[in-house]
Amino acid sequence: MGDDLYVNKGFGLKAAIGGQLQRDYHSALVDRMRTENFRLESEGLTFLLAQEFGFCYGVDRAIEYAYETREKFPHKTIYITGEIIHNPGVNRRLSEMGIRFLDGRDPDANYEILREEDVVLLPAFGVPLAQMNLLRSRGCIMVDTTCGSVLNVWKNVEKYAAGGFTALIHGKYAHEETRATASRALKHPEGRYIVVRDRAEADTVCNHIEHGGDKREFLERFAPAVSPGFDPDMHLERLGCANQTTMLSTESLAIAEAVRQSILRRFGPEQVASRFRAFDTICSATQERQDAVHALFRDHTLDLMIVIGGYNSSNTTHLVEIAAEKVPAFHIQHADCVLGPDRIRHQPFGSVTESEAMNWLPDGKVVLGVTAGASTPNSEIGKVVARIASFRGVHLVS
Repeated sequence: MGDDLYVNKGFGLKAAIGGQLQRDYHSALVDRMRTENFRLESEGLTFLLAQEFGFCYGVDRAIEYAYETREKFPHKTIYITGEIIHNPGVNRRLSEMGIRFLDGRDPDANYEILREEDVVLLPAFGVPLAQMNLLRSRGCIMVDTTCGSVLNVWKNVEKYAAGGFTALIHGKYAHEETRATASRALKHPEGRYIVVRDRAEADTVCNHIEHGGDKREFLERFAPAVSPGFDPDMHLERLGCANQTTMLSTESLAIAEAVRQSILRRFGPEQVASRFRAFDTICSATQERQDAVHALFRDHTLDLMIVIGGYNSSNTTHLVEIAAEKVPAFHIQHADCVLGPDRIRHQPFGSVTESEAMNWLPDGKVVLGVTAGASTPNSEIGKVVARIASFRGVHLVS
């Protein structure tokens, strides 16, 4: 396939778009906090910023490619298959730039209207093979922003399938990345996959490995999360573990070890090597942000935690999970969620809906931890800190 049809490298236009990226996503206040040991003190408030936060390399790259694509093709119709990343502000900005979404938010934008002269961005999560093949059949120009960490997972899943192993994927079966990853197992005729969301679902799989059970009941439980024709009696005998790159790393490792132990008990130690594979496919940026939150609690005594990121962002949700075990943790999407010292709109950990918390910011001295998911720009972090500081009469330039 020629470069005129499929582009997986940037266009070398960073100099041309650099000013626009700076205006859209830079924060002088975040820069200041970096230089002041990730700390800001003001009128009884102490903000402590986790030392790894916000945009990761893959997100930076995806957004840069999107801006470069608009610059490269100013007169072409540009589409994207879905959210480029899980951040509502960034996706709204792409809409303002005239980039149209094929995921239903633009009612008259769909795959059937795509023409050869149109340009389609593939998001950082990647797309399932069926979508990729459909785009190829339309003949349009594709610009691939898929994150390298996701591509690494795909390679491992494809190796599993080629070797006759079922891919057991720790992830959320409806998440764009996991759907794209699972589809790679089906590149081989005998490829199979099963997606487990958490340790409880993994334990159900382990129990079936060791003891068997009601096949129909098993398939009903995992109906949306297994490959077509999945047979747990056959397809759980050889397993290769992989992850959605943004899951909680400790849980992924625990699931892989639980599966290995079940294989060992079922088939004996001499067969483990031929029946079990595992690769650590957690994204390094995800791990670094989780580690930074742990470090924040290790090194400081916090009163509460603010975690900024899209509500549908998996990596952000896991940062909330870590923080919520220690202090009141508020997952907010943007600065507009912070309504005042007495009201904040947030999505509590474990919930799928936004709610309001009252009197969330105590009077007097307060130490606030701050972090953000890998899809959150510095500009949004700065706005949140400035908004909270304003409640104590301090006006900061974000």
